[in-house]
Amino acid sequence: MRTLFTILVASLLVLSAVPAVLAVSTSVSTGLDIDVEEFAPLVDLCGSRIVTDDNVEPWRVSDGGQYLVERINNYAFEGEKISWLVLVMDKNKIDQNIDVYATIGDSQGEGNEIEANCLRADYQSSVAKQNFDSCNAEILEEELEFNPDTMAFFECTLTVETPASMYGEYWVTVEAQDGSGLMGTMDENEFWFFNPVIALSIDGELSFDNVRPGSSSYSDTLLIGNDADAGSGVLLDMFISGTDFYDSSSSGARCPDTNQLALTNFRYFITSGAYSSFDDPRSASDPEGESYVAINYGNSFGNVGTNNPFYGTHEILQAGGPFVVGGPFGSAGYKANILVPGAEHALTFRLDLPEPCNGDFDTGSIYFWGEAI
Repeated sequence: MRTLFTILVASLLVLSAVPAVLAVSTSVSTGLDIDVEEFAPLVDLCGSRIVTDDNVEPWRVSDGGQYLVERINNYAFEGEKISWLVLVMDKNKIDQNIDVYATIGDSQGEGNEIEANCLRADYQSSVAKQNFDSCNAEILEEELEFNPDTMAFFECTLTVETPASMYGEYWVTVEAQDGSGLMGTMDENEFWFFNPVIALSIDGELSFDNVRPGSSSYSDTLLIGNDADAGSGVLLDMFISGTDFYDSSSSGARCPDTNQLALTNFRYFITSGAYSSFDDPRSASDPEGESYVAINYGNSFGNVGTNNPFYGTHEILQAGGPFVVGGPFGSAGYKANILVPGAEHALTFRLDLPEPCNGDFDTGSIYFWGEAI
């Protein structure tokens, strides 16, 4: 009992030794400096961008305003459109002060010429979530979730203008600028050749001299080439057509029934890369068994688009399979018939001159056509 008492007394003594200052309150303060990051906008491409055809000259499969499935190189002509869906993020705020636009210029990055303003897309939450997943938005290794307070979708469409204002090679992208002047650009810059010049070249002359009636005569080989702008990548789908021939002088011509030499007396043999007329099913009709192809009539390219009568009949070479995967064979183009810039088809012509025949048939034409894909 005495031991316990001693311990209690010692505890009381310790408590009584606590300084009286504990009963008085005091405080101290310091200044606060918060520097909020000025966040430059981030621009992310969502899904894939698309190219749509104009409403003037559609090709075999793509009609006006439709996805231009035939275009496989980076060139575009007046009226054609390039479209992107982008996600813009600004951690400071995403308000109406932000400008988003498509630009073209000589170099990659920010500050190129503004060509088309983008339209803010009013997406519902479910649609926004679906599109957001395709944007792969992230900051460094941080994966982001959609936040309407700091993010917005924009639809951007650049329409190629006339050659007077858009001709040559350009870097193309989407840029954003916030109210503070900070800028960001889509990483996926594209390189385009706008309004390239399209041309054909012919190396050689088509002539038949001193042909004996009732015999076949062969021309020198002509080279028909794609002479489009170098570096443009323009692909030309090649066609051939012709007219009948006449004697321009009053010579009493007759071949064999009238003063007209019919186009049906002409045929040609073509070689191009790994393919030749032997691979063209039309050559099976050659009465001489030489695999020469007949020439169809035509002095204009006909109605452009899917109703063009040249498609499936007037190609210079129908070989190599369909150009557009999934398209109908014949109406979708032929791989071996396509010429890249600088490439050539080699054609040798044969004239099966009727008997009897008299005259100098120097008036008429054989046409070569190149349609940019």
